[in-house]
Amino acid sequence: MDRVSVVVPAYNQARYLPICLDSIWFQDYPDVEIVVVDDGSTDGTRQVLDRYVEDVERERASYAAYYDAAGDVVKRTWHPRFPPRGRRLTRLVHQANQGLGAALNTGFGAATGEACTFLAADDTLLPSMVSELMRALTQSEADFAYADMHIVDDAGRILRRFSLPDYSFEACFCRWYLCGVCKLYWRRLHAEHGYYDPKRVSQDHEMYLRFAMGGARFVHVGKVLANVRIHDRDRKVDNHSPEKESRQIADSIELVRLAREFVARARATRGVP
Repeated sequence: MDRVSVVVPAYNQARYLPICLDSIWFQDYPDVEIVVVDDGSTDGTRQVLDRYVEDVERERASYAAYYDAAGDVVKRTWHPRFPPRGRRLTRLVHQANQGLGAALNTGFGAATGEACTFLAADDTLLPSMVSELMRALTQSEADFAYADMHIVDDAGRILRRFSLPDYSFEACFCRWYLCGVCKLYWRRLHAEHGYYDPKRVSQDHEMYLRFAMGGARFVHVGKVLANVRIHDRDRKVDNHSPEKESRQIADSIELVRLAREFVARARATRGVP
């Protein structure tokens, strides 16, 4: 069974981090590694993470399991709240904020899974995300699998479904960036194509475009497998900040142009108008 590594870069997301980590821990896939990178948070993210680790090791839960007629009591069965089998959690800390690209590279540098992904600390996965995308990778012999999402608000209420196109280079990179939020891919792609560019604001867009231009095979799973959070203005931090969102749009426009130039060169080489 291939291990799956999920990198969680976290900068000032103490409010959402435990829910994010729960959504990874309770995946129905049997072998998941979580690598959390605290990128110099100042809002108590580190303390929240410390508490989470304590809960994983000690917290217990119970359920009503048997009615004892002789004692006229309902007996409960107790068990660890966080099933330990097939799970490992690694914490890494940047003492000062270095940005998302650097946090991702720190996390993926420590990852040991054959397949990998990253999840923003304010987003969540549906329980079958890893198993569904691993199945897609293995059955299709693809390198990179991606799925649809629900867009949710600060409270987790669903605003809309974000349905992505079945894969073609033109549909996913030449119109806009439409494949890389809810995703899973083989970690060997980093050995072949490098890691995230810390100078970019659209780090994932640039990375996965590089995968695609290098010949990686993509497959789409037409199911909602993640919840992606958008924030009210007073909760916009890090890559969600208004300044970075503006730079991100400009960055992605440049990458779309690069993708279109790549297609134009390929057509010219083949003599296709």
